[in-house]
Amino acid sequence: MSNPANPVHVEWNDFSELHEKSDGGGLFSGLKAIRQGTLADLVHFVVSLPEDEQAQYVIEKLGDHRLEIGEILNLARRPDYPHLHS
Repeated sequence: MSNPANPVHVEWNDFSELHEKSDGGGLFSGLKAIRQGTLADLVHFVVSLPEDEQAQYVIEKLGDHRLEIGEILNLARRPDYPHLHS
């Protein structure tokens, strides 16, 4: 049975990269990464920034999934978010 508060499992330890939203992505995207780490750590980094700076960044998750600020904030609010109590 699925838990309505946690409908989709998140791989918090997946390798991810932080990018400036305006970096254009592309073939050499990995070379433009500002920071690399787990998805949980990069979500924590972005939400710890001043609110007016958060939307300047995206997280590129393993498997070519690009998370923008709305999705990043939603992840940070999940009850299973590892940094919830940090």
